[in-house]
Amino acid sequence: MNAAPASLAAASTSGADLLLWVAVPYICLAVFVVGHVWRYRQDQFGWTSRTTQLLEHRWLRFGSPLFHVGAFMVIAGHVVGLAVPDSWTEAVGITEHAYHTTAVWAGSVAGVAMVAGLGMLCARRLLTRRIRLGTDRSDKVLFPLLSATVVLGITATAAHNVFGAGYDYRSTVSVWFRGLFVLQPQPEAIAGAPLLFQLHALSAFLLFAAWPFTRLVHVWSAPIGYLARPYLVYRRRSAPVSAPTTGGRTRSASGSGRAA
Repeated sequence: MNAAPASLAAASTSGADLLLWVAVPYICLAVFVVGHVWRYRQDQFGWTSRTTQLLEHRWLRFGSPLFHVGAFMVIAGHVVGLAVPDSWTEAVGITEHAYHTTAVWAGSVAGVAMVAGLGMLCARRLLTRRIRLGTDRSDKVLFPLLSATVVLGITATAAHNVFGAGYDYRSTVSVWFRGLFVLQPQPEAIAGAPLLFQLHALSAFLLFAAWPFTRLVHVWSAPIGYLARPYLVYRRRSAPVSAPTTGGRTRSASGSGRAA
């Protein structure tokens, strides 16, 4: 009598895992790819970060570098932690303890810089009336979603690997992540991960889905050609100087003439 409910519960759990850790990521990745193609073909003039530097620059001066430098460091850490198996790092002489110690402290510094910069940018947008009025619908989706992804990642790291007993996400979350891209999904690898890591992963994939429809597309338009572009020469144009009028006659820079 108890076998049937148990089997049904197992099937239900398996179905939920397939939905959350297989279907949702693949849908988000499909939207990410197709959305970029559509955006590039339909809205090339909108392919920009829509800077508001002319409206306010004091907060932007500090917030933007902090956010971007922190983001680059966080992304680099995620690439190594998720895409590179632990056997590879051990093969080059990096022990698991050394990797985790470096990842936790370097990731914490990068995360704090990213959170500080993002906080400044969000406060700037909320407190500066002209910028707030220019905030469109895509920004109203992007900033909360980006903030949630960043805060969840920082909280998961702090709760489990800084102040907690430690959690080896490379043996669970990383295995699930790599399996998606080689078309061998393993939802069971992340199904048992701590809730904060699961929420961070889901919010990250939702961010991927929103990416093509927001200002984040400017990431793919790095001005590399600017480094090799020839200098633009600017010359000052001087206006002709007229001589003072004397006795009904005037003399200009180009000659003399009779005043009307």
